[in-house]
Amino acid sequence: MKPIVLYGDPVLREKAKPVEKIDQAVKNLVAQMTATLKNAKGLGLAAPQVGEPIRIFILDLSAVDLTESVRVFINPEIMETSGEILMEEGCLSFPGIYQKIVRPERVKMKATGLDGKIFTVHAGGILARAMLHEFDHLEGKLFIDYFSPVSRALLRGKLKRLATAL
Repeated sequence: MKPIVLYGDPVLREKAKPVEKIDQAVKNLVAQMTATLKNAKGLGLAAPQVGEPIRIFILDLSAVDLTESVRVFINPEIMETSGEILMEEGCLSFPGIYQKIVRPERVKMKATGLDGKIFTVHAGGILARAMLHEFDHLEGKLFIDYFSPVSRALLRGKLKRLATAL
Protein backbone atom coordinates (compact mmCIF):
# COMPACT_ATOMS: atom_id res chain seq x y z
CA MET A 1 0.00 0.00 0.00
CA LYS A 2 0.95 3.63 -0.40
CA PRO A 3 -0.16 6.54 1.77
CA ILE A 4 -2.95 8.70 0.32
CA VAL A 5 -1.89 12.29 -0.28
CA LEU A 6 -4.13 14.84 1.42
CA TYR A 7 -5.33 18.24 0.27
CA GLY A 8 -2.54 20.80 0.51
CA ASP A 9 0.11 18.57 -1.08
CA PRO A 10 1.24 20.28 -4.32
CA VAL A 11 1.21 16.96 -6.27
CA LEU A 12 -2.61 17.15 -6.29
CA ARG A 13 -2.45 20.33 -8.38
CA GLU A 14 0.11 19.02 -10.92
CA LYS A 15 -0.95 17.99 -14.41
CA ALA A 16 0.07 14.32 -14.54
CA LYS A 17 2.55 13.12 -17.18
CA PRO A 18 1.62 10.43 -19.72
CA VAL A 19 2.72 6.86 -19.10
CA GLU A 20 5.39 6.10 -21.73
CA LYS A 21 5.35 2.32 -21.40
CA ILE A 22 3.54 -0.26 -19.33
CA ASP A 23 6.42 -1.92 -17.53
CA GLN A 24 6.80 -3.74 -14.22
CA ALA A 25 7.02 -0.43 -12.34
CA VAL A 26 3.60 0.60 -13.69
CA LYS A 27 2.14 -2.82 -12.85
CA ASN A 28 3.60 -2.60 -9.32
CA LEU A 29 2.13 0.89 -8.87
CA VAL A 30 -1.32 -0.32 -10.00
CA ALA A 31 -1.08 -3.24 -7.52
CA GLN A 32 -0.15 -0.82 -4.71
CA MET A 33 -2.95 1.55 -5.72
CA THR A 34 -5.44 -1.34 -5.72
CA ALA A 35 -4.40 -2.41 -2.21
CA THR A 36 -4.57 1.22 -1.04
CA LEU A 37 -8.03 1.73 -2.56
CA LYS A 38 -9.42 -1.48 -1.05
CA ASN A 39 -7.98 -0.59 2.37
CA ALA A 40 -9.50 2.92 2.17
CA LYS A 41 -12.85 1.48 1.00
CA GLY A 42 -13.02 4.04 -1.80
CA LEU A 43 -14.46 3.83 -5.31
CA GLY A 44 -11.54 5.34 -7.19
CA LEU A 45 -7.93 6.43 -6.84
CA ALA A 46 -5.66 8.40 -9.16
CA ALA A 47 -1.87 8.03 -9.18
CA PRO A 48 -1.34 11.66 -8.01
CA GLN A 49 -3.29 10.75 -4.86
CA VAL A 50 -0.46 8.40 -3.91
CA GLY A 51 2.22 10.93 -4.86
CA GLU A 52 2.83 9.72 -8.43
CA PRO A 53 2.05 12.46 -11.00
CA ILE A 54 1.40 10.08 -13.91
CA ARG A 55 -1.77 9.48 -15.93
CA ILE A 56 -3.23 6.39 -14.24
CA PHE A 57 -6.40 5.93 -12.25
CA ILE A 58 -8.27 2.90 -11.02
CA LEU A 59 -11.91 2.33 -10.16
CA ASP A 60 -13.45 -0.36 -7.99
CA LEU A 61 -17.23 -0.06 -7.94
CA SER A 62 -17.73 -3.55 -6.47
CA ALA A 63 -19.09 -1.93 -3.27
CA VAL A 64 -22.07 -0.61 -5.28
CA ASP A 65 -22.23 -3.27 -8.03
CA LEU A 66 -21.21 -6.86 -7.31
CA THR A 67 -20.51 -7.51 -11.00
CA GLU A 68 -17.75 -4.88 -10.99
CA SER A 69 -14.04 -5.47 -10.45
CA VAL A 70 -11.03 -3.15 -10.50
CA ARG A 71 -10.71 -1.19 -13.73
CA VAL A 72 -7.39 0.38 -14.73
CA PHE A 73 -7.26 3.50 -16.93
CA ILE A 74 -3.84 4.49 -18.31
CA ASN A 75 -3.49 7.73 -20.31
CA PRO A 76 -7.28 8.26 -20.39
CA GLU A 77 -8.89 10.75 -22.77
CA ILE A 78 -12.42 12.13 -22.59
CA MET A 79 -14.02 11.72 -26.01
CA GLU A 80 -17.39 13.29 -25.17
CA THR A 81 -19.74 14.11 -22.32
CA SER A 82 -23.46 14.83 -22.20
CA GLY A 83 -26.14 15.89 -19.77
CA GLU A 84 -25.74 17.22 -16.26
CA ILE A 85 -26.52 15.72 -12.90
CA LEU A 86 -26.16 16.88 -9.30
CA MET A 87 -24.82 14.20 -6.93
CA GLU A 88 -22.89 14.01 -3.69
CA GLU A 89 -19.18 13.27 -3.95
CA GLY A 90 -16.35 12.65 -1.58
CA CYS A 91 -12.62 12.20 -2.14
CA LEU A 92 -9.99 10.13 -0.34
CA SER A 93 -7.69 13.18 -0.36
CA PHE A 94 -10.41 15.14 1.52
CA PRO A 95 -11.49 12.80 4.35
CA GLY A 96 -14.83 13.70 5.88
CA ILE A 97 -15.79 16.23 3.19
CA TYR A 98 -18.82 15.47 1.01
CA GLN A 99 -20.61 17.87 -1.27
CA LYS A 100 -23.22 17.79 -4.00
CA ILE A 101 -21.68 18.95 -7.28
CA VAL A 102 -22.77 19.06 -10.90
CA ARG A 103 -20.94 16.89 -13.44
CA PRO A 104 -21.84 15.53 -16.86
CA GLU A 105 -24.32 12.66 -16.63
CA ARG A 106 -22.63 10.55 -19.31
CA VAL A 107 -19.05 10.18 -20.55
CA LYS A 108 -17.24 8.39 -23.34
CA MET A 109 -13.61 7.79 -22.41
CA LYS A 110 -10.72 6.08 -24.18
CA ALA A 111 -7.80 4.64 -22.23
CA THR A 112 -5.18 1.92 -22.25
CA GLY A 113 -5.42 -1.11 -19.97
CA LEU A 114 -2.61 -2.88 -18.12
CA ASP A 115 -2.48 -5.31 -21.06
CA GLY A 116 -1.47 -2.42 -23.36
CA LYS A 117 -4.75 -2.56 -25.29
CA ILE A 118 -6.80 0.57 -25.93
CA PHE A 119 -10.44 0.40 -24.84
CA THR A 120 -13.43 2.74 -24.82
CA VAL A 121 -16.03 3.05 -22.07
CA HIS A 122 -19.45 4.65 -22.50
CA ALA A 123 -20.75 5.29 -18.99
CA GLY A 124 -23.53 6.92 -17.03
CA GLY A 125 -24.45 7.11 -13.36
CA ILE A 126 -21.88 6.43 -10.66
CA LEU A 127 -19.36 4.98 -13.14
CA ALA A 128 -19.38 8.18 -15.22
CA ARG A 129 -19.05 10.31 -12.08
CA ALA A 130 -16.14 8.24 -10.75
CA MET A 131 -14.36 8.31 -14.13
CA LEU A 132 -14.71 12.10 -14.39
CA HIS A 133 -13.66 12.65 -10.76
CA GLU A 134 -10.49 10.57 -11.18
CA PHE A 135 -9.73 12.08 -14.60
CA ASP A 136 -9.82 15.52 -12.95
CA HIS A 137 -7.07 14.39 -10.56
CA LEU A 138 -4.84 13.76 -13.59
CA GLU A 139 -5.49 17.34 -14.71
CA GLY A 140 -4.64 18.82 -11.30
CA LYS A 141 -8.31 19.66 -10.73
CA LEU A 142 -10.00 18.83 -7.43
CA PHE A 143 -13.65 18.33 -6.56
CA ILE A 144 -13.58 21.39 -4.32
CA ASP A 145 -13.05 23.44 -7.50
CA TYR A 146 -16.73 22.73 -8.27
CA PHE A 147 -17.98 23.96 -4.88
CA SER A 148 -19.99 27.16 -4.70
CA PRO A 149 -18.31 30.12 -2.98
CA VAL A 150 -20.70 29.65 -0.02
CA SER A 151 -19.80 25.94 0.31
CA ARG A 152 -16.09 26.72 0.14
CA ALA A 153 -16.49 29.43 2.78
CA LEU A 154 -18.33 26.99 5.07
CA LEU A 155 -15.56 24.40 4.63
CA ARG A 156 -12.64 26.84 4.89
CA GLY A 157 -11.73 25.71 8.42
CA LYS A 158 -11.80 22.00 7.53
CA LEU A 159 -9.75 22.59 4.38
CA LYS A 160 -7.21 24.65 6.29
CA ARG A 161 -6.84 21.87 8.91
CA LEU A 162 -6.32 19.30 6.14
CA ALA A 163 -3.73 21.44 4.38
CA THR A 164 -1.79 22.03 7.58
CA ALA A 165 -1.86 18.34 8.57
CA LEU A 166 0.96 17.65 6.06
